[in-house]
Amino acid sequence: MRRSPSLLLHLAPVVLLILALTVSGCAPKATEPEEETAAFHIGIVTGTVSQSEDDLRGAERLIQEYGDAKDGGMIKHVTYPDNFMTEVETTISQILGLADDPLMKAIVVNQAIPGTTEAFRRVREKNPDILLLAGEPHEDPGVIESVADIAVNSDFVARGYLIIHSAKEMGADTFVHISFPRHMGYETLGRRRQIMEQACNDLGVKFVFETAPDPTSEVGVPGAQQFILENVPVWIEKYGENTAFFCTNDAHTEPLLKQLLDYGGYFVEADLPSPLMGYPGALGLDLSKEKGDFPAIMKKVEDAIAAKDGAGRFGTWSYSYGYVTTTGLGELAKRVLEGNATINSLEDLRAAYNEYSPGAEWNGSFFLDVATDKTAENHILIYQDTYVFGKGYLGAAKLEVPAKYLTIK
Repeated sequence: MRRSPSLLLHLAPVVLLILALTVSGCAPKATEPEEETAAFHIGIVTGTVSQSEDDLRGAERLIQEYGDAKDGGMIKHVTYPDNFMTEVETTISQILGLADDPLMKAIVVNQAIPGTTEAFRRVREKNPDILLLAGEPHEDPGVIESVADIAVNSDFVARGYLIIHSAKEMGADTFVHISFPRHMGYETLGRRRQIMEQACNDLGVKFVFETAPDPTSEVGVPGAQQFILENVPVWIEKYGENTAFFCTNDAHTEPLLKQLLDYGGYFVEADLPSPLMGYPGALGLDLSKEKGDFPAIMKKVEDAIAAKDGAGRFGTWSYSYGYVTTTGLGELAKRVLEGNATINSLEDLRAAYNEYSPGAEWNGSFFLDVATDKTAENHILIYQDTYVFGKGYLGAAKLEVPAKYLTIK
């Protein structure tokens, strides 16, 4: 049947409208290039905000930099429990679970708390090709070295001497070391304590050991912190205002700083140094606007300390050790997987750390086992120069540590 010309004329606008709609969007759009997904995943395991906030913030920075694995990015972050000493299997399960990801090519644990070695062993059984990196291992060097591709500690050997040297330079005549049996059972922390005591004897500083509750015990973090709040004034009265204090646990740091600001005394640097370690809480600072900007964080902390007459009495590393260890080891793993670095190169490790601490001066060496007189090829000790608020850098990263301290057990 032939259509009349008038009907075709009436239909023409409709046909044109359909064509226009098709072109403008009703028809399937041309395929847009999809966001590139990561070729591999890196697992990052840290503590929570309450136990090791800086470590966790480092993981957040890596996610910001390289994307979250669940959204097609590179980084998959999990945390271990606060009471990790009584929940070792949970820690192992969290680490081991990362190996179920077929794209997982490296796992970084910072801090490498007890259970990490066993978790790494099980990961090796499941997938021997995954790189395993341990930041600040709590387990003995020979134990973590048996399974990690690289382990990195703050230099507990050199710092055992350097912290005492710095305390004396700041004006201290007494040094109080605060810890508890679990930490003193660690080879690394126990050995550093011995080095500190010897350095005190050699440099004319009185050494004192004080025991405080373990935050992972039944008293928890609140009970441990309350103990520090109550006892610092007693210790200041007992040992004098020219006393420098040092604690081996992160949770003890904030209450210690708070009381030293009010009662006197010195604080060279934290066990895992950072301007974010204890200072914001002790000083009542909101650093949300300065988040990730360490020069700005340092200035705000320094101004607040000066306002409380603390200039010259408090120190730190200008970039958080926990933050840089998380980011630095994550960066190192990425570079190794991409063929741009070697896993056990001190030079490549420093380069990865410097990526997240521009301008900081780092020093370090491979770990020497004094029992066997052998140097480990997969265990690096590293440290940053000490900065004293109101005074500046002490030059600790350039100071030569006398050879005698390197072999103290």
